[in-house]
Amino acid sequence: MPLATFLLVLEDYMLPCLNKKLFGIDCPGCGLQRSIVLFFKGDFGAAFDMYPAIFTLIPLVLFSIASQFTRFRFDTYIKVTLGILSGAIILVNYIFKMTHLTH
Repeated sequence: MPLATFLLVLEDYMLPCLNKKLFGIDCPGCGLQRSIVLFFKGDFGAAFDMYPAIFTLIPLVLFSIASQFTRFRFDTYIKVTLGILSGAIILVNYIFKMTHLTH
């Protein structure tokens, strides 16, 4: 299946945010699915605007998968660093979104 077809199919099956449906506010993960689609479409600016942590989460996931097959010298250090950096970006972005709501 070509990447373009896969992305179109992926967009049709995105999960709704249960937190947003129940409580009416975004959760810290809101925007991640759309950001992944934008990233793979090559729209990196829009992917960043949608979910800034995408640029640390993708390397973290890819590195974690690769480390299952290959040993890296600073494996744990890299994973922990990317994990903390991702968590910090998610937290700062969430606080920013919640304090800059426009209604």
